[in-house]
Amino acid sequence: MVLRPKVLLTRRLPQPGIELLEKHVDLSINPLDAPMSRQNMIMGIKDKGGVICLLNDRVDAKVIDAAKHLKIIANYAVGYNNIDVQAATKRKIPVTNTPGVLTETTANLTFALILSAARRIVDADRYLREGKFKGWAPMLMLGNDVYNKTLGIIGFGRIGRAVAQRAKGFHMKIIYYEPVRLSHEIEKKYSAEYKSLDDLLKESDFVTIHIPLVESTYHLISGKEFSLMKETAYIINTARGPIVDEKVLVKALKERMIAGCALDVFEREPEVEKELIAIPNTVLTPHIGSASIETRIKMALMVAKNVIAVLVQNGRAPNTINPKVYE
Repeated sequence: MVLRPKVLLTRRLPQPGIELLEKHVDLSINPLDAPMSRQNMIMGIKDKGGVICLLNDRVDAKVIDAAKHLKIIANYAVGYNNIDVQAATKRKIPVTNTPGVLTETTANLTFALILSAARRIVDADRYLREGKFKGWAPMLMLGNDVYNKTLGIIGFGRIGRAVAQRAKGFHMKIIYYEPVRLSHEIEKKYSAEYKSLDDLLKESDFVTIHIPLVESTYHLISGKEFSLMKETAYIINTARGPIVDEKVLVKALKERMIAGCALDVFEREPEVEKELIAIPNTVLTPHIGSASIETRIKMALMVAKNVIAVLVQNGRAPNTINPKVYE
């Protein structure tokens, strides 16, 4: 009898992904609907050939070293700042992610947040539910238009470009920032104009963030950056929380340096700055950027295929982020 590869899944995924995995591997699933504790992960990974982890699982060198038979780390997310990729690469362990499949869904949420912040959707919903609505009034729940405004996109990759496509339908002027300017063809396709980060912040009515969290982007948006923004501008973040200095954001909102914010990610998730929750001109969602049924299933299947490619087919995972391990 051929022994099947052992795989640890740190939290239950949509069923189609689990069913595909169980056809090929011996799957151990965290029984709790909660993040796996660090100690349980270290114990659970010891005899495993693969681990499927989530963005809130810290897979550092200590965890990796505890798994003597580990051959793949498959992250159920696009970002992978929760994994010590350098330590994995040193051990010749491929690390994979789930790019592409959540682009449109995250772009949809981003635009929903833009509209919600500008038109005070959350405030208005709460106002009505609390029984305060006594009839139409000229000054009731005044917000801001999105149509014809300037949208500044920080990070013009897949998701940033998908947001730009949606913005074109609102006749928005689209400006973007990347460390290296993109080609004329890309700019023309998305009707996007390149700006320095400072100029983007100065000119935008809405600033939306779509960059990975790396050392150079930690607290990229802080005191100086908020001081450059218009008092009527909004900031939207569906990327990673620590890109925005949350305490400074609170100060900017309280001092009305900016008009408001809409956040799907937070600096110390699941903890959220208490003052941020109390400020009315905010829209806050619990990291639901990819939370559509269709997208989460696609992500689960992609993770499963990455694991199967390495552990069952002895091949190369399609979404490897450290391809040097195959050299």
